[in-house]
Amino acid sequence: MEKIIEKWKSYNELDKDLKESLENMDNEALQDAFYKDLEFGTGGMRGKIGPGTNRMNIYTIRKANLGFAQYLLTQTESPSVVIAHDNRHKSKEFAKESACVLAKQGIHVYLFDGLRPTPELSFAVRELDATGGIVVTASHNPPEYNGYKIYDQDGCQLVPKYADQVIDNVNNIDDVFAIETMSFDTARNNGLVTMIGEQMDQAYIKRVLGIQLNPSMKKSIKIVFTPLHGTSAQIGVDTLRAAGYDVYPVDEQMIPDPDFTTVDSPNPENKEAFDMAIQKGHEVDADLLIATDPDADRLGVAVKHNEEYQLLTGNQTGAILVHYILKKRQEAGTLPDKGMVYNTIVTSEFGATIAKAFGMEVKSTLTGFKFIGEQAKLIEDADYEFVFGYEESYGYVIKDFVRDKDSIQALLLASEVAQAKALEGKTLYDYLLELYDEYGYFYEDLVNIRLEGKSGEERIKKILSTFRKDKPEQIAGKDVIRHEDYHTQKGVKNGQEYTLELPQSNVLKFFLDDGSWFVLRPSGTEPKLKIYIGVVGNNLEHARTLNGEIKTDVLSLINNI
Repeated sequence: MEKIIEKWKSYNELDKDLKESLENMDNEALQDAFYKDLEFGTGGMRGKIGPGTNRMNIYTIRKANLGFAQYLLTQTESPSVVIAHDNRHKSKEFAKESACVLAKQGIHVYLFDGLRPTPELSFAVRELDATGGIVVTASHNPPEYNGYKIYDQDGCQLVPKYADQVIDNVNNIDDVFAIETMSFDTARNNGLVTMIGEQMDQAYIKRVLGIQLNPSMKKSIKIVFTPLHGTSAQIGVDTLRAAGYDVYPVDEQMIPDPDFTTVDSPNPENKEAFDMAIQKGHEVDADLLIATDPDADRLGVAVKHNEEYQLLTGNQTGAILVHYILKKRQEAGTLPDKGMVYNTIVTSEFGATIAKAFGMEVKSTLTGFKFIGEQAKLIEDADYEFVFGYEESYGYVIKDFVRDKDSIQALLLASEVAQAKALEGKTLYDYLLELYDEYGYFYEDLVNIRLEGKSGEERIKKILSTFRKDKPEQIAGKDVIRHEDYHTQKGVKNGQEYTLELPQSNVLKFFLDDGSWFVLRPSGTEPKLKIYIGVVGNNLEHARTLNGEIKTDVLSLINNI
């Protein structure tokens, strides 16, 4: 590692900002910046911006792009790639740098002329019949982060068997300073970079508007919308207004601010991210509040109920959307004989229970929407119809012309459901309570344990290793009757071992004798250990209590490791 640090320090042509940062780093900071290379997780490559092999900078971006280029050139003789970026620090520069590396390899690039939502990138790859896609984003991470996600010809993030080929290419690149690039102007003049923009926006919005199940319904609700400073500012408002909704943007958060100065975290999973939307909601007497994360693949909603705004979880919103889609299609006589609903191994059983009640098949994938996109591809020419895909972390797709989670589709359908219920004199929360009464009182929780740096990474490995070796026999007074280890791809139930069909992943899931479960999983995009807990109770209060008891016990075990 010391040799690598010295190489960076002595490189005469090092970017001046990176050189200055490098000179001001103490030993601890240097260790964290260089102790490993940035890795591809569930959401691609993501890390803090700055100098070092474990940081996002033009050199690690060049390395990733050269590895991706080498992979694409094995797929076709004349590959093409669509590139989009979000509003973060260095996103525009990293997008252009990506184009320059690919152009040097003779790959044609379609580059968006400004920031765009991740789902539109996925759509554009298929619309332009491109070989792949790139989006420069760190989603809802803090401002000091940026990231890089790669897509295949179907607009789906590369699944492990293909991403591993890219990673092998990247790992075989020894000298990041020797990677050749082409100047951006030269690439454009030689026809290797084509700028795209408004025409693609309109094509995407047209397809999104087509997901509506009752487009002619009278529109009477008021909607407050915030992109949390991100990429959906224009397209989110345009889509809602094109559908006839009365939209009130949170003006202060319509600005593409890379520092996200109006929020502690630009994550619609956090209630605090809705503070300004709630204020605006009270001002205009809004029925529905909608927030998307910075790259606009995740959606959070809050609904006015008893004069207060109630934030729905991703699992709750998913269950509502599943039921509405299936009920409306049943009424219209368009419910498929063979319909597929996709979720993940950490998603609530709430939506799955609803889907099965309508005769749909439900398949759970690993965490990461690329696995749902992969499943959509697998049934493309089969008898099955893709009906809905979602995960607990606020990601949904209704129609698979996008092969990633799509907040623009989701915000339009959530608005339609809210409007339909308003015409019945109900709110989305009333609807949720009705679904609980009919299908069961499902309640989930997510605990994030933040463990940064090398020591944090080692702590996460130790926790998972301990749970693997010394599997708990009881949690909260309930027997553990089954466990699944997605790393070994084995499960055990009643002493009988079985094989898991999902790809290898460092995840553990435990099932209790009352139908409850919990999962331990390192985040693929942040320095966190995630603990997911799901229960079903006799009523909501009972379910909350059950969940809390399991959480207390699991955290106690972790604290003793």
